[in-house]
Amino acid sequence: MPSIINIAAYKFASLTNLKETRERLIAQCKAWGLKGTILLSTEGVNLFVAGHRTETDLLLAELRSLPGLEELRPKFSESEHQPFSRMLVKIKKEIISFGVDGIDPVGRPSPTLAACDLKQWLDEGRPVTLLDTRNDYEVKLGTFKNALTVDIDHFREFPAAVRKLPVEMKEQPIVMFCTGGIRCEKAGPFMEREGFRHIFQLDGGILKYFEECGNAHYDGECFVFDQRVGVDPSLQETSSSQCFACLTPLTAEDCNDPRYIETKSCPYCFKTDEEQRAIAIEARHAEIRRVTSPLPGSEPYDNVRPLKVSAKFDGLTLLEFLDRILPHVPREHWLALCEQGRMLNAKHQPVGPDQGVRTGERYLHLEPATSEPDVNADIRILFEDEAIVILNKPAPLPMHPSGRFNRNTLQYILSEVYQPQRPRPAHRLDANTTGIVVFARTKHFAGILQPQFAHGEVEKTYLARVVGHPPNEQFSCDAPISAAARELGSREIDEETGLPARTDFKVLERFADGTSLLEVVPVTGRTNQIRVHLWKIGWPIRGDQVYLREQQLGNTQTNAVDDPPLCLHAKRITFYHPLTSQRMTFETELPSWAVG
Repeated sequence: MPSIINIAAYKFASLTNLKETRERLIAQCKAWGLKGTILLSTEGVNLFVAGHRTETDLLLAELRSLPGLEELRPKFSESEHQPFSRMLVKIKKEIISFGVDGIDPVGRPSPTLAACDLKQWLDEGRPVTLLDTRNDYEVKLGTFKNALTVDIDHFREFPAAVRKLPVEMKEQPIVMFCTGGIRCEKAGPFMEREGFRHIFQLDGGILKYFEECGNAHYDGECFVFDQRVGVDPSLQETSSSQCFACLTPLTAEDCNDPRYIETKSCPYCFKTDEEQRAIAIEARHAEIRRVTSPLPGSEPYDNVRPLKVSAKFDGLTLLEFLDRILPHVPREHWLALCEQGRMLNAKHQPVGPDQGVRTGERYLHLEPATSEPDVNADIRILFEDEAIVILNKPAPLPMHPSGRFNRNTLQYILSEVYQPQRPRPAHRLDANTTGIVVFARTKHFAGILQPQFAHGEVEKTYLARVVGHPPNEQFSCDAPISAAARELGSREIDEETGLPARTDFKVLERFADGTSLLEVVPVTGRTNQIRVHLWKIGWPIRGDQVYLREQQLGNTQTNAVDDPPLCLHAKRITFYHPLTSQRMTFETELPSWAVG
């Protein structure tokens, strides 16, 4: 025989001394071996508790001793096992979440309609609208015939749904109902406040109607918020179960569907891997918009740039060290920073230019009240899984902190979006270059991806729109490229000491404006390789700030947002997935400058 009694009850009443009541109830319930949840509020009580009969009776007596709860009337059911894992007593703003201030079920309740009276109205065919205030997943299991449902997933959505009802309903008789009546106690006064003139709430809800009237005018079962899931009009537990993920009630047929995976999915919420990935990516896009609105570097902040001393600089002065690692910066600049107290040691103490440096030490360059230039943050995720992130990088957008940029960089933005992970780039694109970039989600996967780029195992294809019409359909350039950076970070052809480099080109289209669209395959991966080679052979890329200096497009390495674009785009990439070792190819859509 069942030995556990389940009690469910609610009552709107003006309660006081909630903290003391909570402490007393939690201590008593634990002493009595009861489990479940009691919600206390200044507007009343709502509870679902289970235990042995003697102890549940003690709890009810305790609750009825509170002023306003003398007439508390619970609903009882029995079970063989304790359905709850712990005992909670919580103080809440509302005993049923609704989110509308000023609704007073105690002082200004709506009229109630007894179950037998509703049945009589329906038997007689009276013109009345039956309004189901429950959630969609509850309605699925059953409702009154011809009832109007409001298409909500949570009761807090009810007010907005009511405001969408036809205006003419405000003059019609409406009987609203829910499982046991608690939701209607708030829904009724709210609808009256919205101008509905003839509102009734079904006393005791569907369960009371079942108890007194059976299945008359009702189709299906009633969803209940306990281990039974559903009860039939005789108040007996049905065979219905419930999806753990979306809470939809499930029939035996639903549970036999291959899309039903216990604790994970059912036929109503199942998503294919591709659909799940699309949902996850859209969530990433929303998070990118949040992180970049406004841009993270737009508000002034104190930027501290770390400088680490390697072994080859051991024993130098700080000024000599700075001259060696940043030779393009004038010595006078560093002297001025030292005088201003903006060169610090690891303890954030100012240091002078004659400070000796040792291997492994870290010095800090302080840039107070830094405000970074705007960038294009329209980052589009193309693919992600537990190992990698593939994205289409916009421009201008630097990949790493450098120069004028620290927070307005791709790496900083992705670290904010994916925290606590810090995705690591497997390769890089220039700030002004658009297209595919591969990031590793962890240090482990970065260690597998990055060597593929270093060893030439990755196939990369670019698009470039160049100035002029190359005479040959296919051509190559293998001029060696300097390793050292020059003005604006540029490289040059260095036949004597340059690094070996090769780029293959294919003409895709020649345009009437004197430009051409090329498909570009960099066989090696030197810095600025494509731009340098095209400049060397006489077909520079349109919009190049550095290698078209005679056009006076600018004097900074990274374009401004409204500058003409650099017409270079990483279109396609092929590599081995670091987790599966499968050869994978990703491709982007054509940029606008590549069409016409």
